[in-house]
Amino acid sequence: MSQNKTIQFEHLGLIDYKEAWDYQDKLFTGILDMKARNRTAAPEAQEVTPNYLLFCSHPHVYTLGKSGHESNLLINEEGLKAKGATFYKINRGGDITYHGPGQIVGYPILDLDHFFTDIHKYLRFLEEAIILTLKDYGIEAGRISGLTGVWLDHVEQKNPRKICAMGVKCSRWVTMHGFAFNINTDLDYFNNIVPCGITDKQVTSLAKELGRELPMAEVEEKLLGHLATLFEASITKD
Repeated sequence: MSQNKTIQFEHLGLIDYKEAWDYQDKLFTGILDMKARNRTAAPEAQEVTPNYLLFCSHPHVYTLGKSGHESNLLINEEGLKAKGATFYKINRGGDITYHGPGQIVGYPILDLDHFFTDIHKYLRFLEEAIILTLKDYGIEAGRISGLTGVWLDHVEQKNPRKICAMGVKCSRWVTMHGFAFNINTDLDYFNNIVPCGITDKQVTSLAKELGRELPMAEVEEKLLGHLATLFEASITKD
């Protein structure tokens, strides 16, 4: 199979979580089907699989990964309605998290055969793109051993706080789901869950740390640039 380091970017805007999930799944399944055909196709009939990157934000929603516990959702169905929020159990790794307006939600649907077949390296690259974007705004961020995502005060951990949650699925080296980066996020919604099942750490946003709202498009452009550099990819926009 020819290597394809072009990533097709699409911004879905504010979109219902289930609608975005179904679209992701369609792209994901399409790549898997192509790879299945390639296994039995002659060399001259091999299809080059595509890569996609979706950015969006969602109306208020809580999602629970395969390894999560429903007890980490602290409100019932009536509480969800009162908050104007929905709840989904989904097929990514990780526990419970929140998505809402003011977040950059990124869904890379990549065939890692084009890049590297190492899921841990993949997660580290996603984290690094967020860390570098935060550095552009003068904020030092990093990782905490044993925990996914991107954290502030990750060294001394006097007041560690998560600014980006992550949860991915990978099948036959094709990825889906991704990250939720808090920019201008209403953090009150995190009070209704135990974020990622972690009880002793806080959640923050770029706006909270800087004391001002950020232009979402500006942050997205910085993040896209870092992703392109790390993956040595060409990101194309329609």
